Amino acid sequence: MIDERPLWAARLYTSTKFSEKENPKKEINTVFSNQERETLRTLAERVAELSCRPIENEKKDLWYRHNALESVRPLILCDPENGWNEIITEDQMLCQNNLARHWEFWLRQLIFWGESMNDDRVIEPYFDIPYVFIESDWGMQEKKIGGEGGGSYRWIAPMNDYSLIDELHFPQIEVDYEMTNHILSLAEDVVGNTLKVRLKGMWWWSLGISEIAVYLRGLEQMMYDMYDHPEELHHLMRFLRDGILAKLDYLEKNNLLCLNNTGNYVGSGGMGYSHQLPQKDFDGSHVRPIDMWGFAESQPTVGVSPALYEEFIFPYEKSILDRFGLNCYGCCELINQRWEAVKGFLNLRRVSVSPWANREDMAQKLENRYIYSLKFNPSYLAVPNLDEKFIRQEIRRYLEITKGCVVEIIMKDNNTIGNNPQNVIRWSKIAREEAENFWL
Repeated sequence: MIDERPLWAARLYTSTKFSEKENPKKEINTVFSNQERETLRTLAERVAELSCRPIENEKKDLWYRHNALESVRPLILCDPENGWNEIITEDQMLCQNNLARHWEFWLRQLIFWGESMNDDRVIEPYFDIPYVFIESDWGMQEKKIGGEGGGSYRWIAPMNDYSLIDELHFPQIEVDYEMTNHILSLAEDVVGNTLKVRLKGMWWWSLGISEIAVYLRGLEQMMYDMYDHPEELHHLMRFLRDGILAKLDYLEKNNLLCLNNTGNYVGSGGMGYSHQLPQKDFDGSHVRPIDMWGFAESQPTVGVSPALYEEFIFPYEKSILDRFGLNCYGCCELINQRWEAVKGFLNLRRVSVSPWANREDMAQKLENRYIYSLKFNPSYLAVPNLDEKFIRQEIRRYLEITKGCVVEIIMKDNNTIGNNPQNVIRWSKIAREEAENFWL
């Protein structure tokens, strides 16, 4: 249900997804008060003003060149995730309707990015509306225990024996076009005079399949399976791969895919601006995976050897990512340990180098042939006041390590920013100063 999702993540749920047990028409209230409409229009006007600044085109040009592996200064993106709740607080929110609140929160995020963050996030005059749809599960559903308030949880895996594998089925998508068009019309009425309203859904964050597998089998059990039940695990991974490929086929056949080569957040950090997408034979309306950025990761398997990753994960994710025109890979993994396999993905362009990876090793491996997506430890911002000297030294040190690489500096995965919005503002300012000084 849309009102149960964290407001900071509103843009991540770029398609409004419901389970088979939910009715979108009952779950989404589209009646906005006059005050809510006025609030959204006022915020949209400010976003439009920010989007007209010359610096937005300058940042956009830098992203295009950066994603083409040209030599430009390191680009900076700060997206503090759950920390947004400490930037845009409840006392600032004026809307009461759940859908209006998601729209309000997203507009306030854009304004904060444009007025205060001072990273390289481009502010554009668009307001994107997702598809409303129902998607079934894989035939089984884990039972989560805990997790209230966004906290930790464990789960009971449903497929406790491989004899149950025949009960699995591919997820099915049913788009509610009536509700989708209704929300699209509502957005046009509320902010359409100021921002260009677009129907632009995104149907996944990651196309990785290991997380699906661990929810079905359990994390420890999946690791045991690599030794105790290798053939059965291969069977499961083939099935999950085929299910993802079937989903891509369905979305392409029904013209539900959207280009993500402009101001889209792609991979686990970075913006999608690229003149290499879509392909030269793109017909202007029918988007295919080959016209898009793809992304996968395998964070749950960080504890397995490179050989086991290469046997049980890589070939199945490769079949998926090889359909895309450009690819991103990785999130919080120790990517250097599995690089020999990962570099085999077709059209690989952006590689996540997490705080736990060997930065020096990855600088030698990536050089200027891939984007080095340099992730900084989010715990640096999880304090009431930044240790600015330490932050500056860390950024400077890693810029020196990555000299000669195509670098972007990313801050994300924040559970908290110490209840101090100045932390992200100061971090972004320091990162920009160091990046610009390094580039001189």
